[in-house]
Amino acid sequence: MYPEAECELDHDSPFQLIVATILSAQATDAGVNKATPSLFAAYPDAPSLAAASVPDVERLVSSIGLYRTKAANIVAMAGELCERFGGEVPTAMSDLVTLPGVGRKTANVVRSVGFDLPGLPVDTHVGRLARRLGLTTEEDPVKIERDLNPMVPASERGRFSLRLILHGRRVCGARTPHCDRCRLADYCPSSGIGAVIERVG
Repeated sequence: MYPEAECELDHDSPFQLIVATILSAQATDAGVNKATPSLFAAYPDAPSLAAASVPDVERLVSSIGLYRTKAANIVAMAGELCERFGGEVPTAMSDLVTLPGVGRKTANVVRSVGFDLPGLPVDTHVGRLARRLGLTTEEDPVKIERDLNPMVPASERGRFSLRLILHGRRVCGARTPHCDRCRLADYCPSSGIGAVIERVG
């Protein structure tokens, strides 16, 4: 259904990707993409961002929600990259999750999109669709990831996540699931929920 599925955060390197993904928490990809061109023009790599003043970075990302915390996190993250990893983004999950502002979801985005390594990011769309499709009953993203990983070949986990995200955005919304035009309706145990939500709403 979604052969074109790809990360919608604009980036030219794993460094730009990790910064954009940190900024995208509780924000839209479109909103992040509006802010990052000026940010990356001013701070194109880890050494330059590590040397930046947090107020200057705040000014560049002020259109994004929680921008003060995120600005502090990306400056601190860049500093850690320079101090511990030679200014390069590491590939190991165990290293990535030690960086400021980086949890498993961000680490999995960086691994799967930035390095083409196994990683299944679980955002709100992935969690919602996995539950509606009967693939998990869990609410916690880490537990959802553990349920989904054995079902998907390692090399396909990142693309599987991207496809679920696209389906969640285009068809199976949280408030308006369009079961009437969902090509998974015949397989989905939640099929018809769209009509139920519409009646209740």
